[in-house]
Amino acid sequence: MNEPTTGLTFRQSVDHMVDRALAYMDLEPGIANAIKSCTSVLQVSFPVEIRGKVEVFTGWRAVHSIHRLPAKGGLRYSESVDQQEVEALAALMTYKCAIVDVPFGGSKGGLYINPENYSRTELKLITRRFARELASAGFLSPSTNVPAPDMGTGQREMAWIADTYKHLNPEDINALACVTGKPVAHGGVNGRTEATGRGVQYSLQEFFRHKEELRACGLEGELEGKRIIIQGLGNVGYHAAKFLSEEDGAKIIGIIVRDGAIVNEEGIHVEEAYYHRCSHGGLKGFAGGQFIEDGASVLEHECDILIPAAMESAITESNAPNIHTNLIAEAANGPITFEADRILRSRGITILPDAYVNAGGVVVSYFEWIRNLSHMRFGRIERRLDESRGRHILAALEHTSGEKVPDWISDNLSRGADELDLVRSGLDDSMRLALQEIIDVRKRMPEIEDYRTSAYIIALQKLARSYIDIGV
Repeated sequence: MNEPTTGLTFRQSVDHMVDRALAYMDLEPGIANAIKSCTSVLQVSFPVEIRGKVEVFTGWRAVHSIHRLPAKGGLRYSESVDQQEVEALAALMTYKCAIVDVPFGGSKGGLYINPENYSRTELKLITRRFARELASAGFLSPSTNVPAPDMGTGQREMAWIADTYKHLNPEDINALACVTGKPVAHGGVNGRTEATGRGVQYSLQEFFRHKEELRACGLEGELEGKRIIIQGLGNVGYHAAKFLSEEDGAKIIGIIVRDGAIVNEEGIHVEEAYYHRCSHGGLKGFAGGQFIEDGASVLEHECDILIPAAMESAITESNAPNIHTNLIAEAANGPITFEADRILRSRGITILPDAYVNAGGVVVSYFEWIRNLSHMRFGRIERRLDESRGRHILAALEHTSGEKVPDWISDNLSRGADELDLVRSGLDDSMRLALQEIIDVRKRMPEIEDYRTSAYIIALQKLARSYIDIGV
């Protein structure tokens, strides 16, 4: 297969990674082209009066696939947003949903704006107007297109969008399902905020259960003590670093953000670093590590696991030859360009792809969407029944043994699962099964050397089946 070497856009980079997987498949070219094509793209420009002056804002919403409905994907506020970016991200969403068996099509949206330049009240006006534009064009609906938080947006913006849609469609009893990532008090689900970071943790936990795969990338043992560098301390990077360090005993030796990076071979206290960044606007001056102004250079520091969790194209053909790690877990969307991916693979560096690693957000978004449609929180029916059964088991154990069961066992057995427990269980299961399937494809097709190609083959097989089954 002839592969281009330089100058690819983000969208082209995604398409060429798909082409690499297609080279191993016997798929009709017409079906392959149908899968790769972006179904529709909406561009809107709308005026909003800000501080006595009218400003015009431009936004996009791309729908890559409607083989399943609704189409699902984040909504970002950034000055890097353009049409090719949202098209690329929408395509990634399609493949991502297929890999983790979430029955959604792929979509993505963005607004060209720097949210830091506007007050809360101004952002609310802008967001509500953007939501009206999306809804009136048919790009916002519980049944056809469901946004979620992304870079520059969060629970607050999703609540504004949901309320706007509800007022536009007062007869729709499922109105809250028009977006996910909402505050729990307004139809959100427990565990959604940290879902992507938690998914990164679960993906690495599952990878470390496969000792043969672990040895192949030059690692051994458990996550405990592994030296990790993470790029990004936003929602995804913060939660991934926090969980991996606090729950798995991994050592975060480097954190990279916009204003630079901090490095500490003894390990960085993630909570303290995060608090310092929130309080001071960056990591400069943080006492728990050495500050390095050229933060991007820390990507090249030696570590066991590198987690790019910020923007796309963080690793390119320029710095790929200097990356010194055994394993890269792509927590961001598209952090490694097509050209860099080839260089890293040629150097024997293992990459767990973004379409799998950062799928935790859409998995839990699916749970939230289902919760909104069912109008019932998870665990409401069965929790007390589970507690009752647990107490019966405890009573049986104590009656049989004649001894009191230790408190830690008693507490766990007699406690029914709440919504957060169920969400985490479902996310863990989704991440485990997806990686097992990716590894299984590699074992069945030994000519495939990387996890990304294996993951895309799984997605393409599922998508092709959908297109063929409906007669396209």
